[in-house]
Amino acid sequence: MSDEEHQFESKADAGASKTYPQQAGTIRKGGHIVIKNRACKVVEVSTSKTGKHGHAKCHFVAIDIFNGKKLEDIVPSSHNCDVPHVNRTDYQLIDISEDGFVSLLTENGNTKDDLKLPTDDALLTQIKDGFAEGKDLVVSVMSAMGEEQICALKDIGPK
Repeated sequence: MSDEEHQFESKADAGASKTYPQQAGTIRKGGHIVIKNRACKVVEVSTSKTGKHGHAKCHFVAIDIFNGKKLEDIVPSSHNCDVPHVNRTDYQLIDISEDGFVSLLTENGNTKDDLKLPTDDALLTQIKDGFAEGKDLVVSVMSAMGEEQICALKDIGPK
């Protein structure tokens, strides 16, 4: 045995996948699916009958959870689809910088400064107006597949 200490630099993540497989036939309206490498919320599912080549097919119509674009995909119902791990986390809003980034307070007392203001005009106006009025605001941040975006706002009263 040697007394040397070895330092290893980790260049990879912990191996936690951004998605998990789920059979296409079990994905329902309101669920999530990955279409064209985008995390989407399913708004419509229709299943065709088994045809000459034996597979029933699922036709998914879904909305990208980050940019609101409509995407469609057709997958054999017995095949697996990627389903994103979607998380919502609430943070207290501390500050808004001039370049459009927000400063958020995490549960453990640290700050999170890497998020931009949302692109949704109505939500953007609500956040800016509420912050200007000195309200205590809590933002909900949706994260999936390495992307994060503010998706909702709660007013918890004046400061």
